[in-house]
Amino acid sequence: MRWRYIINIVGMLTIFLGLTMILPLIVGLYYNDQSVIPILKSIGITICSGFLLHISFRKAKAEFISQREGIAIVAVGWTVVGLFGALPFYLGGEVSSFVDAFFESVSGFTTTGASILTNIEAVSKGLLFWRSFIQWLGGMGIILLSVAILPFLGVGGMQLYKAEMPSPVPDKLKPRIRDTAMILWKVYAIISLAELILLLIGGMSFYEALCHTFTTMPTGGFSTKNASIAHYNSLYFDIVIIFFMLLAGINFSLHYQMLRGKPLAFWRNSECRFFLGFVFLLIIVVSFNVYGSIYEKIGQALRFGAFQVVSILTTTGYTTADYEKWPAMSQLILLFCMFMGASAGSTGGGMKCIRVMLCFKYCYKELFSLIHPHAVKQIKIGGKPVSDDIMRSILGFLALYMSLFAFCAILLAGMGVDFITSFGAVAATIGNIGPGFGIVGPADNYTQIPFIGKWLLIWCMLLGRLEIYTVIILLVPEFWRK
Repeated sequence: MRWRYIINIVGMLTIFLGLTMILPLIVGLYYNDQSVIPILKSIGITICSGFLLHISFRKAKAEFISQREGIAIVAVGWTVVGLFGALPFYLGGEVSSFVDAFFESVSGFTTTGASILTNIEAVSKGLLFWRSFIQWLGGMGIILLSVAILPFLGVGGMQLYKAEMPSPVPDKLKPRIRDTAMILWKVYAIISLAELILLLIGGMSFYEALCHTFTTMPTGGFSTKNASIAHYNSLYFDIVIIFFMLLAGINFSLHYQMLRGKPLAFWRNSECRFFLGFVFLLIIVVSFNVYGSIYEKIGQALRFGAFQVVSILTTTGYTTADYEKWPAMSQLILLFCMFMGASAGSTGGGMKCIRVMLCFKYCYKELFSLIHPHAVKQIKIGGKPVSDDIMRSILGFLALYMSLFAFCAILLAGMGVDFITSFGAVAATIGNIGPGFGIVGPADNYTQIPFIGKWLLIWCMLLGRLEIYTVIILLVPEFWRK
């Protein structure tokens, strides 16, 4: 492991992060609020720290990056980005401790949307913009963005891409991974611009439209309002945001194909059909479940049921209703959605639809083999057979995901947190959703979680965003051996 080279790369990423803080600084200057000095200090500390790391290890060169080094760069890079991204919150005095600032920062970069802020609307506009912007950066991946625009990362681009955007079958749109990264970010930006325009047409101010665009497309869920999207009480905004949450939950390589004139790419992709079909089914079930008991009109039931199903399934975490007051069946469905998540190659979290779908196919194959023991049946997706190596990887991932969920929930309960909250908080953070159940439900936040519990949930957020393996492999002794 060439740590000198890894630290050099992380130093450059830190400088890049410091430069991105210029945007919230401009916002703070425009509104003449109290965020200007904290952000200026954060820029200075971040850029100087990154520069020192780079200068100290600038002689470290590499013609290639191994898989282990790629994992180390991504894991260390995301942790460092979270630490320096916390500086504006901490120096701005919006939080009481650095762990709270770090929690808010990691929640932003991992697009979790879990917050410790009790009065969001009292926070300065510059800091709220930073809070939204880091979700947009983290959605498609800040290291993937660096691969796209920083030439020196082209050497190990594929290893960084695999580590930051893990998937059962990674999509490589172009022979050069730098070109793939650039395409994904361009598609991401184009769709973001479309949402911004539609929100502006609906009458949302430019500032709020930009902040909500920055948190919809990465399926992040941070809002500038205490009541989230419920604050606007607008059917138009609900429909626009539902539409873009769905787009964000679909594999971005399909959006690229659509922009190239292939709209049928969505229908031809079996995972996309599974995802959209599942969304439609759950909307119908939840809407009819809340109709009569919570909402008197079927239109209201469909509106709020659809919003919450799409928000949780895509792991966005916006809310227009307090779903903890809904019937138990609807709450359990939303809890299941937290685990399932969106499509692979999207900005959504969770276990991903393709893994769940292939797990179902594997279970059916086992049942089929019991009935026809001599038959040879292959698991296929999109008409192509799935190799045994991929199936082993998927089953291992699902087992590890559920085991870590259970382990972390037990640990959180051991800190004195009640059962419902422990279950909901870990499900919501490891799935990168945000609001959970209990004292971290849609009407509450994570302020009351114990100090050590917040560190545990920070780890859960990183586990979920980097899809388990990139983080957990660091704990395996063999990873560090030559």
